[in-house]
Amino acid sequence: MFAFIMRRLLASFFVVLGASFIVYLLMANAGDPLDFVTQISNPTEREQMIRTVTESLNLDTHPVARYFLWLGDLFRGDLGESARTQIPVLDDLGGRMLITLKLVTAALVLSVTTGVTVGIVTAIRQYSGFDYLVTFFTFVFFSLPVFWVAVIIKAFGGINFNDWLRDNAQFSTSFFVIAGVVAAVVVYSCSGGTTIRKLAITGIGVGFVEAVLIYVSATRWLRNPGFGPVVIGLFALGIAVGVTTIVAGLRNVKARNSALTTAAIGVVLWFPLQSVFDDGMSIWKLFGLAALAIVIGIAVGYAWGGFDKGLSARTAAITGFLLSVVVFVDRTMQSWDDYSTSSVIRNRPIKTIGDRESRLDGDFWLITNDTFSHLVLPTLALMLISIATYTRYSRSSMLEVLNQDYIRTARSKGLTERTVLVRHGFRNAMIPLATVVAFDIGGLLGGAIITETVFEWNAMGRMFNEGLRDRDPNPVMAVFLVVAVTAVIFNLLADLTYVALDPRIRVGD
Repeated sequence: MFAFIMRRLLASFFVVLGASFIVYLLMANAGDPLDFVTQISNPTEREQMIRTVTESLNLDTHPVARYFLWLGDLFRGDLGESARTQIPVLDDLGGRMLITLKLVTAALVLSVTTGVTVGIVTAIRQYSGFDYLVTFFTFVFFSLPVFWVAVIIKAFGGINFNDWLRDNAQFSTSFFVIAGVVAAVVVYSCSGGTTIRKLAITGIGVGFVEAVLIYVSATRWLRNPGFGPVVIGLFALGIAVGVTTIVAGLRNVKARNSALTTAAIGVVLWFPLQSVFDDGMSIWKLFGLAALAIVIGIAVGYAWGGFDKGLSARTAAITGFLLSVVVFVDRTMQSWDDYSTSSVIRNRPIKTIGDRESRLDGDFWLITNDTFSHLVLPTLALMLISIATYTRYSRSSMLEVLNQDYIRTARSKGLTERTVLVRHGFRNAMIPLATVVAFDIGGLLGGAIITETVFEWNAMGRMFNEGLRDRDPNPVMAVFLVVAVTAVIFNLLADLTYVALDPRIRVGD
């Protein structure tokens, strides 16, 4: 394994080296990085700037020799200076890279989770109404350019939504009608059985959706959102049942009781946790509480015992973690009204410009709301394109696996459908998807450059665009190195994931 990793890293090093040479020569022939000095009216200052930029970029040497000079500085940990600002690129890159990675990570996690889930469900219910509905929308999203999606989301999801939230935060009659029609189409497509049964389920589903929308509109819930203990309890029950169904099966009494017990403990702890949240909350304290939720789940699983204590512990631990996420979201929403009505935000909470509000001064929860409000629209713009990709790939991969002989053998042995799908189907279906995720990292970073431009984020996207505009090679090469190294790392992780998912795959030493 060690030899395999070393070979891959060595090969990747030469790939990045060759690609960096090509990109540097392209930048060297893209234009004159001294064009901006014509804007300097003082002749002395202009000549001084010409000498400074020429010396810092080695413009008096051949582009090939200039590349090797840049490469030598790189090996010494120096990415050079920006031609226009004369600021070290490495100092500027650190903060921008963290902002871009925050956006890309959020989009990647949400798109993979949602896309894979929807793709697996459509594969299981192939040729159903739900399958056709998802296929239609995935092809629509897949064909949309990311810059157009970002602009539309910025206009309707940001500017228009803020206006509506400030004015009344109540739904119109036409909105209720449209929502009912959409809910009817979705629920009917997802339902199975006879026509009468599907119509009955559709009626119940539409009634539930309309009741929730009426409550949200009447109480202006979107201005001051929150779950409360009752809704938290419903979430806890749903999480416990869902996790048990997927991980162990509802017939596993010990695992089911472990999950339900963990959920009950989480609901009871919701009350004392409110004071804990208000007492000097920090990111490390938050991680500690999430770890505590996992530990409680493991302890509950082993306490219930059973034939497979490890399975019960895993079921309860996942339940505890997911419930802790719900509790965190609930507490964050409780501070939403304080955030949106602050003197800085002024009832326009969904932000369309920048990655944070530098003028905002508040506690941990206000800063968390500010982070989410800036992150939601650009993340959604990147998600919609990636979700379509993951949905199609996971669906086709799952369908291919379900037609294999070992799946038919597993069913003929009398295994439950959950065991066949989760333990035999899902794990093998994820093998080709690991490659897609690794390649999609580069696509997300490229899409982030466009998205950051639309939403005016001061991150790597702006750094890259400004470097191209000024024909300044050092910022462009810095962004290229981050993208290239990230792609190399994730492709190596994809190879290692193959081994973890399929024991038949071995790498030679």
